[in-house]
Amino acid sequence: MNIEVNYQNKKRYNTAKYPIRQPKIIVYLIWLLSRIMLIGKQYKVEKINMDGLKPPYMMLSNHMYFIDFELAAMGTLPHRVNNVVSIDGYYRRPWLMELIGAICTRKFTMDLHLIKSINRVLKRGDIMSMYPEARYSPCGTLSYMPESLGKLIRMNKVPVVAVVHHGNHLHSPFWNFRKKRKVPMHTTMTQILTAEQVKAMTVEQINEVVRTALAYDDYRYQKENNILITEPFRAEGLHKVLYQCPHCMAESQMASQGTELFCTACSKRWNLNEDGTLSALEGETEFSHVPDWFDWEREQVHRQIDAGEYAFEDEVEVYSMPRCWRFMKLGKATLKHDPENGFVLTGLYNGKPYHIQRTPVMTNSLHIEYDYCYIKPFDCVDISTENDSFYCYPTKQNVVTKLAFATERLYQLAITREKTAK
Repeated sequence: MNIEVNYQNKKRYNTAKYPIRQPKIIVYLIWLLSRIMLIGKQYKVEKINMDGLKPPYMMLSNHMYFIDFELAAMGTLPHRVNNVVSIDGYYRRPWLMELIGAICTRKFTMDLHLIKSINRVLKRGDIMSMYPEARYSPCGTLSYMPESLGKLIRMNKVPVVAVVHHGNHLHSPFWNFRKKRKVPMHTTMTQILTAEQVKAMTVEQINEVVRTALAYDDYRYQKENNILITEPFRAEGLHKVLYQCPHCMAESQMASQGTELFCTACSKRWNLNEDGTLSALEGETEFSHVPDWFDWEREQVHRQIDAGEYAFEDEVEVYSMPRCWRFMKLGKATLKHDPENGFVLTGLYNGKPYHIQRTPVMTNSLHIEYDYCYIKPFDCVDISTENDSFYCYPTKQNVVTKLAFATERLYQLAITREKTAK
C-alpha cells in the first residue's frame, strides 16, 4: 500500500482534464514554428495510402526526439491534432500545453481518463496523435508497446495512420541528444488500417499490424542508404545503452570517448564506424550491429530473471513532480526492484515517511532518462503513480537501461501468470 509524500497540502496537477479543440490559428502557428525549427535540416515527409483520408483518425508514431513532433506537423496541416504528452512535457508551461490541446498523462500508469480524452478527440472529428512506445527509443529500434493499444484502436473504430521516422535517432540519439549529427531524415505517413478493417479484426490482429507497420531500425536505415556520420564524437554516450561487455561479461563498466566504445574492466575496445557499424580494435567483433548488442543485453536480463538471480537495490536521490511548475527535491531514499514486489521506493520528507510501490503487473515499461535536462544531467528513472512522478537518480552508475529491460520482462511474466490462473 502506498504512503503518499507529505507535501503539506500542496495540490497536485490535475491530469484528468479534457483537451480543448485546437484553434485554427494554433494549427498554422505550430506548422510555421516547426518549419522554422527544421531550417538547415535535410528531411522528407512522404504520405502513403493517404489519398482521401480525413480526420478523425488515430496517428501512431515512433519516438526518438522532439523533432518527431515537428516532422509530424509537416504532414497534418491543415487538420487539428491532439497529442498525448507526459507531465514532464508540461514543465513550466502547462498553460501552453493546454492551449495547443495536449493531453497530459503520467507514463506507464493506469490512466482511465486518458481513454476518455482520446475518445472525445476522435468524436469531434480530429486527429489523435500518440507515441505508443511512450519514451524515446534507446537505440533506434522499436521499443515495447502494450497489448492494450489494440484494444484502444478497436474501441474507437477509426482509421489508423503509422508515422515512422527514419534517421531521427541518428540525428539526435537518445544517449547523446545534445550533439546533433548531419543526417537526412525520412518520415513516412501511411494509412495502415481503415475503419472497416478495424471493425473486422481482433485485438491481436490489430496489434500485429501496428507492430509490423511501426517496426524500424535506424542503423539498418543508415547502412542501406549509405549514410556516413563523420562527426568525431559519434560514439560518445553509446555506453549508456551498450552497458554490458560481451567479451568479459562485466556490467556497467562500459565507457565511450570520441568514436570508441570500451570496457574499463577488460580494456577491450570497439570503434563506431562512419557507416554505423561496430568493429573491435583487436580480436573478435561480437556485434557489428548496435541493436544486436542491445537485444543481447535484454536476453541476459531475461536469463537472470528466469534463473531467479535478478534483484536491484540502491540509494537514490529523488525529485518529484506533483505539479508542473517545479520539481520537489525529496532527498535520499531507497529504491528496490525485484520479481515479487516490483519497484519499492521508501524515504522521508517533511519528517514523515513515504512508501511508493509499483508491482510488476502495474508497470509494463519504465521511463528512463540519460543526462536528464530538466533536473540535472545524470541518468535517472521515473517511477510514476496516478497522481505523482518520482525521478530517481541512482548512486550506481549505468544501470537504468537494465532496469528498463527487467521491468518489461517482469510485467510480461506477471501477465502470463494472471492469464494462466484464469
